Amino acid sequence: MITRRDNNLLNITWLCEAVQVSRSGYYAWLERKDGRDQRELTDQADFDLVLQAYHHRRYAKGSRSIRMRLLHMGIIMNRKKIQRLMRKYNLVCSIRKPNPYRRMAKAKQENTTKPNILNREFESKTPKAAILTDITYIRYGRGKWAYLSVMKDCCTHQILSYALSETLAEDFVLETVQQLIQNHDIPKGQKTLIHSDQGTHYTAIQFQQLLTKEELRQSMSRKGNCWDNAPQESFFGHMKDELPDLNTIDQFSAVRGILDDYMDYYNNEQYQWKLAKLAPNQYEEYLKTGVHPLTHLIDTVAQMPNLPRVLPLQPSWAEGNFD
Repeated sequence: MITRRDNNLLNITWLCEAVQVSRSGYYAWLERKDGRDQRELTDQADFDLVLQAYHHRRYAKGSRSIRMRLLHMGIIMNRKKIQRLMRKYNLVCSIRKPNPYRRMAKAKQENTTKPNILNREFESKTPKAAILTDITYIRYGRGKWAYLSVMKDCCTHQILSYALSETLAEDFVLETVQQLIQNHDIPKGQKTLIHSDQGTHYTAIQFQQLLTKEELRQSMSRKGNCWDNAPQESFFGHMKDELPDLNTIDQFSAVRGILDDYMDYYNNEQYQWKLAKLAPNQYEEYLKTGVHPLTHLIDTVAQMPNLPRVLPLQPSWAEGNFD
């Protein structure tokens, strides 16, 4: 067999020797062409499914989130295969980066601080036993700012309440507490712990009086230590990475609509690996009923965490005097 190039006859043997490939290897490669073409078609079809999960509700996702989304679509696909397809077709999920513009606020401690009762024991096994809260700044339009107050359940990771404000007035932080009481069955008798930083909103007399009235305990991080409220800080970081570009949005009402959509997506369709591959609202229902919505998928059952049917011993912050 010969190859013609520039009116010269080149022998296959010479070409194989030049690139240090055996003749048998070359011919085997030619014979496998149909198989390669078929694998390429299969990869393209599978990647279309990955892309559909990746773009679901417009929020970018990594390989874990894509796999969980596919499971909830009734499609079983190995995570390593998803990673291979993402590399092959250059599909990249944004990675969180440090925010160089973040500033630690040096607030005046004019009111009373509370001890760090939670003490980083975030792994609560009882829903609504420990609730994290914090405020984050959201920039939009041309130098405009919105302020978001959120309350997050340590156990189910649900966003139980949130409020968006155009100012840092204390009212919107009080609104999150009022929403929490109105929309959820919160245990009374100071058994639920509300944990925050030492910001002026949480040391304010009005906020503390509201918690006392609703029979809620209060815990605060140590001064200047964001790790004492790490899950809440992590939620804000991931949320800002996943939100669309807000620089082109000039209306506060539009920002509110985007955040309403994101909170609905997070609670109902943001599947989390540590929550038995469920979204926060699904996980709460799973804890109540013991029925996992993915039990019909064989590989999911094999990898499902063995969640306790009987609650374990309470963490240290759940013990002792509630006065």
